[in-house]
Amino acid sequence: MPDDVPTPDPTTSTAGGQDVVLGVDLGTTATKVAAFTRGGDAVAEAEVEYALDEPEPGWAEQDPAAILAAARDAARAVVRHARRDGHRVLGIGVSGAMHSVIGVDEHDEPLTAVVTWADRRATPQADRIRRGPGPGVHRRTGTPVHPMSPLVKLAWFAEERPDVAARAAHWVGVKELLLHDWSGEWVVDHSMASGNGLLDLEALDWDEEALELARVRADQLPRPVPVTHRLRLQPEVAADLGLSEDVALVVGGGDGPLANLGVGAVRPGVASVSIGTSGALRVVVDRPGVDPAGRTFCYALTDDLWAVGGAITNGGVVLRWAGDALAPDLEVLADEMGDEPEESLTDLASQAPAGSEGLLMLPYLLSERAPYWTSLPRGAYVGLQRHHTRAHLLRAALEGVCQQLALVLASLREAGHEIHEMRATGGFARSAVWRQMLADVLGMPVSFPSGTQGSGYGAAVVAMTALGLVPSVEVAADRVEVDHVVEPDPTASAVYARLLPVHAGLYDALEGVFEALRDLDDDLPRGEPGAASGAGGPVDGEPGGGLAED
Repeated sequence: MPDDVPTPDPTTSTAGGQDVVLGVDLGTTATKVAAFTRGGDAVAEAEVEYALDEPEPGWAEQDPAAILAAARDAARAVVRHARRDGHRVLGIGVSGAMHSVIGVDEHDEPLTAVVTWADRRATPQADRIRRGPGPGVHRRTGTPVHPMSPLVKLAWFAEERPDVAARAAHWVGVKELLLHDWSGEWVVDHSMASGNGLLDLEALDWDEEALELARVRADQLPRPVPVTHRLRLQPEVAADLGLSEDVALVVGGGDGPLANLGVGAVRPGVASVSIGTSGALRVVVDRPGVDPAGRTFCYALTDDLWAVGGAITNGGVVLRWAGDALAPDLEVLADEMGDEPEESLTDLASQAPAGSEGLLMLPYLLSERAPYWTSLPRGAYVGLQRHHTRAHLLRAALEGVCQQLALVLASLREAGHEIHEMRATGGFARSAVWRQMLADVLGMPVSFPSGTQGSGYGAAVVAMTALGLVPSVEVAADRVEVDHVVEPDPTASAVYARLLPVHAGLYDALEGVFEALRDLDDDLPRGEPGAASGAGGPVDGEPGGGLAED
């Protein structure tokens, strides 16, 4: 369909209200919707959660119908609130968790669950492709060859579920499913497509070799379009949401790149860092390209801007695990007193000194991504001694997450990216202890913008740009205000700087152990698989975001 949705007249609004744009953020554990003014103020917000299921070890799936219902419920609530206060909705921008895969039949009905980025079932396919043409595919598409990648997930379906692959008329992600549900069209924006491992970054079209490796045809994939492409809401959807049919649906982008936009980190040298359930560190550049050593990704933000960086799999999920495994009594006590569980946990962690007296944790509870991009590693405590307490164990877990992000920062700098300012977002920001720890580990001031809707606001900004409400995404990003800045403590930073190379060396030192454990996987007894509803736990926040992204 042509991009012929009318541009609204921004000169009029309902008496007493403002013109607003909705930002819809499809995360891995919840969908968040907010209505933003052109100045960036959120005037209405809603959030609806859903489960992340683990039907088999290493699988991470969701119910497509639950996500679509949650998006409508959250959007409906925000529209109702905005209209009650006299605001007029001019458009909708959409952000989505990257790297998901859903098979759809010829009747546009899902054949599969939503296979999320956290799903590791395609590890054998990823290992095989990485040993072969993987490096070249990574350079052209910007997406590391890893089990998170839709490319290798599609190869898994072709090999392990050929009956499903034969019935699939389309292969899409969760955001494309929502866009189709609301507009009736199968399209994918360049930002989401650049995280599939199938899109040639220079041509902005499907890569032939990647398609062959994934064993799919180009006509089975949605049509690539710019992030500012506009669609029409179907009449039934507009009525259901309480909107006019003239409200434009702007396709938006991936939650990771949009988080940079949402926190104002799009100018040269300004990076964003996030810790939600997972985590990421990214900087925006004006040319696509990846680290020659293969340590970074490159995803489109717009057709002129690209987000380069690395995602870590284990962010807030580490704190949730530590609370369950090491301090369940604190979680129960916090619940009884009406307090936030993460505050009790981080307060306990603060009782141990920086560096946890030589106790290190590799936080690879769900394997890891950057900078290794392999599913091989496992979590480990190293340096454990008799005098260590659970305060040390908790602090080492949080320090391990921050050190992993420091490795991503080092990779970017070694690849030639100058970074002089850091903007942060994500659920971790609610903890003063964790905020300070991140600044200390990174060894630089960390700025925290006001508001919490990083990716959602980024999606709204893209929609505002498409509708002519703001002159450019850069100008809109410059309007993001910093609420406060956390300065690093020099003494703590010196400790972490000495420990970083030790942390970095542990992967190589333990690689043989990881391989041995992997080989034993099928022979060891296992507990019953279950559901990980709200897997991010109390610190689930952003990207990717939610289980963010990227």
